[in-house]
Amino acid sequence: MRLMGWVAAAVFAIDQALKYYVVHGLALAEVRAIDVWPPYLTLRMAWNTGINFGLFAGGAEAARWGLIGIALAISVAVAVWIRRDPPGRAGFVSAGLLIGGALGNVVDRVVYGAVADFLNMSCCGIDNPFSFNVADIAIFAGALGLVVFTGEGGGEKAP
Repeated sequence: MRLMGWVAAAVFAIDQALKYYVVHGLALAEVRAIDVWPPYLTLRMAWNTGINFGLFAGGAEAARWGLIGIALAISVAVAVWIRRDPPGRAGFVSAGLLIGGALGNVVDRVVYGAVADFLNMSCCGIDNPFSFNVADIAIFAGALGLVVFTGEGGGEKAP
């Protein structure tokens, strides 16, 4: 459980520090885009009021608080699940990634009213219109890890 907590805290801290730097330090909210390594990596500001890829982005205050509640409920449910059925180290890391990322996006919704997305990657003639953030990467990796590293055959149990 400690490993899960440390991973969640690290992901949360990295996510929030990068968002603060990009939004306030680089003023990306005003500049809108900064080419880092075009077209592969661009910082492109996007305020996401919905879920992944802006789905369900209605902008209603009730939707904002509903998404906050869902993220918190999922985080608590994952922590309870992992406590009741402890996985191996990879499972604890995966749970920490998911929880840390979810909490990072919750803080954005509380502070800014939307999630601060700023990473944009394109390649091979495909112009990706979507932006994401470190929390999104952690949530995706954590969810995938929980599928792979938990349950029967999910790996060796941690001591």
